[in-house]
Amino acid sequence: MLNDLAGVRAKLTDGVLGRVPADRWHEQSDGGGSSITHLVLHLTRHQDLAVNSAVRDQSPLFVAHRSALGLANMPMWAGLGEREDTDVTTKVSPEALGTYLDEVFDSTAVWLDALGSMVLDTVVDTSRRLRDRAALPPAQLDWLHRMWADKPVWWFLQWPVIGHGHTHVGEATGVRNRLGFSPF
Repeated sequence: MLNDLAGVRAKLTDGVLGRVPADRWHEQSDGGGSSITHLVLHLTRHQDLAVNSAVRDQSPLFVAHRSALGLANMPMWAGLGEREDTDVTTKVSPEALGTYLDEVFDSTAVWLDALGSMVLDTVVDTSRRLRDRAALPPAQLDWLHRMWADKPVWWFLQWPVIGHGHTHVGEATGVRNRLGFSPF
């Protein structure tokens, strides 16, 4: 799983963020769709919530990064939806987003490296943790509470972190290409 995590990160940072100038991350190619900013914020928020809040029962790292990201006055669920909210993403600083991304991936890798395989089958109280640790009330995000309920730790690593990460890196690669930054 550490290699899978590193793969998601490398494809995103080397294949997308390292090729598209930061001042173009907010653009929605072809007159719509998601921007790179949204895709990076979205996948980082989900990984942060899955690992730090749902599994580890801690506050998400997002709390410490909200102000720098430009999202201090936005709701705690900013950036979680699949559909881009430009009221959110246009406020996000690319530099702060890169810092948040790095901290989330670094902290996940350190935690995962020390994780014993016996804990992977543990089912955690996700809804309580999302509500209490991440300030995400079920009334606002019932879809997330339902989707993540009664799941073991391995599921959080395989889906919200790795599978979901790869999905949105693929989207970001498509945006990169449509913006004219394909290396091919």
